[in-house]
Formats: sequence, structure tokens, C-alpha cells
Amino acid sequence: MGVKRPNPTDRQCHLLTNGFNEDFINSIVCCDIITCNICISNIVMSRKQKPVFSGVLKYFPDAIMEVARCSWAGNQQHHPDKPLHWDRNKSFDHLDALARHLIQAGEIDDDGVRHSAKVAWRALANLQLELEKAEQDAITSTKA
Repeated sequence: MGVKRPNPTDRQCHLLTNGFNEDFINSIVCCDIITCNICISNIVMSRKQKPVFSGVLKYFPDAIMEVARCSWAGNQQHHPDKPLHWDRNKSFDHLDALARHLIQAGEIDDDGVRHSAKVAWRALANLQLELEKAEQDAITSTKA
């Protein structure tokens, strides 16, 4: 039997009926739409290969807290009247800003936040945008 992708319109695929969105289902190779055993294995394996707590938070708890403080300070600077959020229209030069802060790594910026925390924040922002673009490109290429 050849490898095929699940058909999101096929209600026999239990992933769709259990709340997984169509893009997620289409990203997983499935050999058996009826039972989706391979899908289940892929989901479990995918989750285990992304150990957010044990592979990031436990490694860098203080650094993550400092990046969170950096987020809060940035929000207070640019939008003190609004809830914490990432204003994606505020800056598009993450790598240039990262490099500027990297030059001053080990120092504290005027707002009391470490330049190294700002480096990490900018690196995360850049990575998030890269991942979103790659996902969008993959969706666009499958529709073409």
C-alpha cells in the first residue's frame, strides 16, 4: 500500500474529528486513514522531539524570565495603555537590532534591561517570523 495523506474531508480520519486543524493533518503522512495509527505515532514523536519544558525552560529558566521581562518593558515603552502583545508593525530589522544589542552584550540598557536579553528577544522574533514564512510558503506550494 502506498503512502498517502489523509483527506481532511474524509470524516473517518479521527484526527479531524478530534479537533486537529486541516493544515496540521495535511502536514502528517498517514498510511491508514481509518485508524490513523501512523498519524498518532507521528504526533507523539513530534511532541517528544519538542521538549519545551525539559529542553528549554529547565535549561534556561533565568534567561527565559529575563526575556519575558524584556517583552514587558518593550510593551510598557511602546504601548503602556495596552495589554502585553507583540506589535509586529513596530520593527522589521530584527537582525540589525540584534547585532546592535550584541555589541553591548554584558551591559544594561537605559531602560534597565540587559542588552543580552534584547539579543535573545530579537533572535526569537526573527526565528518566529522565519518559521511562519516557511509554513506559509509550504502551504502556498502545496496549493500550486
